[in-house]
Amino acid sequence: MSNGPIPLQADPRRFADRALTFTGVWPVSSLSRLVELLVDPDGEVQISLSFSRDEQKLPVVEMTLSAQVNMLCQRCLDKVCLPVSGKYGYAVVRPGSDTSLLPDAYDIIELGDEPLDVQTLVEEELLLCLPIVPRHPEGECKHPEGYVEPELSGEDVKNSNPFSVLAQLRKP
Repeated sequence: MSNGPIPLQADPRRFADRALTFTGVWPVSSLSRLVELLVDPDGEVQISLSFSRDEQKLPVVEMTLSAQVNMLCQRCLDKVCLPVSGKYGYAVVRPGSDTSLLPDAYDIIELGDEPLDVQTLVEEELLLCLPIVPRHPEGECKHPEGYVEPELSGEDVKNSNPFSVLAQLRKP
């Protein structure tokens, strides 16, 4: 059950008491830190947020993200469209609470009475999903016009050994 558009901020304790669920899309362009790493801000982020209470009566936030982002391939310097997605579970606790007994399945969000910044949470998780070195799959990069793959002869392979100089030093 969807309870409307995805809020930019949320009160996770109140939303968990009401077992609210939100689904929707945000434009990638609304996530400024993410856009800085992209070739263009086109696309949308599919978001699903679910607030509930677990067996220990802790407020829990479950989030699913999915997007296609355009980054710069580091092999060919052309645009590459990459899928980014993930499922996340968070337990919301007050600052200074003992978190040692919390289930390992949850990441911890320490939050006082201030609202949860959903936009920042979504953006940070998407940033963590991005590859360190974006690139096309092997063999899919485009080469510039006129590019010819160099052919190495057997002699070139022999001469390319960087340790061949050491062999000459050992000879009397």
